[in-house]
Amino acid sequence: MHEDEIPVTVLSGSLGAGKTTLLNHLLQNAGRRDLAVLVNDMGSVNVDADLVAEGSDLDAGGVTELSNGCICCELQDDLETAVVRLARERAFDHLLVESSGISEPEPVARLFTTASRVAASYEIDALVTVLDTRRFLDTFAGEDVPERRGETEANETRPLADLMIEQLEVANLVLLNKTDLCTETELEEAEALVGALQPGAETIRTAFSAVDPDRILGVDLFDAARMGELAGWQHALAEEDADDQHRDHDHDDGSDDTHDHDHRHPEERYGVDSVVFRARRPFHPERFAAFLEALPSSIVRSKGLAWIAGRDGKVDLSQAGPSIRATVRGPWIAALPEIRQELYRSNRPDLEWHDEHGDRQTELVFIGTGIDDEQLHARLEDSLVTDEEWNRADTLENPFPTDETDDVVLREP
Repeated sequence: MHEDEIPVTVLSGSLGAGKTTLLNHLLQNAGRRDLAVLVNDMGSVNVDADLVAEGSDLDAGGVTELSNGCICCELQDDLETAVVRLARERAFDHLLVESSGISEPEPVARLFTTASRVAASYEIDALVTVLDTRRFLDTFAGEDVPERRGETEANETRPLADLMIEQLEVANLVLLNKTDLCTETELEEAEALVGALQPGAETIRTAFSAVDPDRILGVDLFDAARMGELAGWQHALAEEDADDQHRDHDHDDGSDDTHDHDHRHPEERYGVDSVVFRARRPFHPERFAAFLEALPSSIVRSKGLAWIAGRDGKVDLSQAGPSIRATVRGPWIAALPEIRQELYRSNRPDLEWHDEHGDRQTELVFIGTGIDDEQLHARLEDSLVTDEEWNRADTLENPFPTDETDDVVLREP
């Protein structure tokens, strides 16, 4: 980090996880650090009276100075305007940004990593996610269906599992909070789940969000080049690809291979498994939807692209606990006119291309505890179309999205 750049910590966590308690803890234990804190709701930060400078009130910009040299700023205007104004008008050592009200921290981080007025003055130190460990286990490792809660920027509710996953999969540092409500075995299970969902994150156990500020601030854990490439499902695909380099994908034996899949069961991590499924044959839309609807609770997370019969777009599947959504991530290149296909392929020489199916291929990762991988594999196989069904794919009932404007909820709490 350059000396003239201000380090930034982005805090995220679902309602009640302990994020605001962490903010207050850091303010009260800042030591020699002069902190600036951007929050969405000033009233939510219960700053003790002895921290507030005598006679200090919120100014027109929503900023209050604290007696320990820190600053609190209510995030009333847009984030870019607020942080530029802070850097211009006030001196401080470290900026904390609370990302509540924005479902995931990645958009906040991107503001500091793209070419902008903000990036010139700041540099991300870490993305920190606070988890209510008890609720995390109940959501992903329990038998009860978690309640539907959590607000988006449009004040719409979303499944808690979705929010937790989005905040967790980009985190550099995860605070397993409220450990006083869990047994040692449960804490080990929570750490294993976090490790599977976000292998690159460091974890810290906390009760009441009490943590040494030196473990949160100035840790230099953020790597802009790897943001968006840290999730466990991406690691599983990368490991599978590395193994595939030692295999022959071209099937030069002359066979007519319309169904090509890979399956991997890596080393278990405290009972947490990951399974990669690939296929060069599309899913039957109704059978695959039924498979997803019946996905067992042992599957904590599944993610990837699915080839659905009767659809020209790449279907992006995202499952987090009981919540399953499908969107379209652009068209298959093989579905484009030949001239456009050639243009795309010339710009992507590393694109894996099948002589018959082009780039159409299912690549899904399933992460969970105690997965019966053979049964999972067999059920996925059964969800693929037969030759006869493939020939009439456009006539099949199809609940999956058709274009990038669609967001289909396939299962919800």
